[in-house]
Amino acid sequence: MHCAKPDKRSMSEEGGEIKIMKGSSTKSKLKGLTGIADISSKDLREILSLTKDLKENPLKRSSAIQNQSVALIFAKPSLRTRISFEVGIRQLGGHPITIKMDEINVGIRENVEDIGSVLSKYVSSIVIRTFEQKQVEDLQKYSSVPVINGLSDEEHPCQVISDIFTISEIFKPCDGLKIAYVGDGNNVAQSLLLACALSNINISISSPKNHQIQKKYTDLAKRMNPEINIELNEDPKISVKNADVLYTDVWTSMGQEKEANKRRKIFMPYQINDELLSHGKKNAVVLHCLPAHKGEEISHNVFDRFSEVIYTQAENRLHAQKAILLKLMGIN
Repeated sequence: MHCAKPDKRSMSEEGGEIKIMKGSSTKSKLKGLTGIADISSKDLREILSLTKDLKENPLKRSSAIQNQSVALIFAKPSLRTRISFEVGIRQLGGHPITIKMDEINVGIRENVEDIGSVLSKYVSSIVIRTFEQKQVEDLQKYSSVPVINGLSDEEHPCQVISDIFTISEIFKPCDGLKIAYVGDGNNVAQSLLLACALSNINISISSPKNHQIQKKYTDLAKRMNPEINIELNEDPKISVKNADVLYTDVWTSMGQEKEANKRRKIFMPYQINDELLSHGKKNAVVLHCLPAHKGEEISHNVFDRFSEVIYTQAENRLHAQKAILLKLMGIN
């Protein structure tokens, strides 16, 4: 794997500003994965290498977390995240315990401090898929075991780690590649930006006005790796020019359903279709984190053309998340 260069940091947030801090020794166990900036480029390289090994040898670590349990807290619906984690934990010899958010009512029936403190005494790691990024970070604050962000409104680190792995399978090496993200500047876009910084991959993000990524993530990515080229614009044709990878996501995320019709009108010029694809490199590939609304953010024709790589991208969630678990739990 040749997809990571700068070796710096973890993240904390105070007053809306993300600050970079020097990380601990690479030999020590990571505290958690609340966001991409919790890991260094060296950590990412190790996760990618382990992902490759797990994909090639799925039964090699079948007892790695034997007799250990992992809690999975879900406030949002999930197909890939839930199933890939449940299957992955079982393949590693562990026991997944899935908890729906309405069973514990975080902040109402149970506060985050109690949840983190108590679950830490039962399980070896906690995965949470929720709305507020602060809820993920607070859970890690009060937990003595690693907390993994399975998706929040601001980040989706597990997704983009598997995305970088998928890209590394296609392009060797991937240093200096260009990714063009087209669409809503959402949690995936923000995590992808940071992952590109760790991977030494250039990125161009094209989103409509008022739907762009948060500035704090752009600033953080630039500090993480001043060498990569980061472009932000409202013209998707400019973004995809000379791009090796085109990436998109749904225009309406969970919790935004009332805005769906309005968003379709705003985002229609940002559909990845044959015409837009023609502005990228001749051998460019298209990625989509799924679920896909074909005919909206991606045309039926383009999805069908790249369905194999998109489904491989989804498959890689299983392998990458197993690697993340092992890395965070300090198991080689």
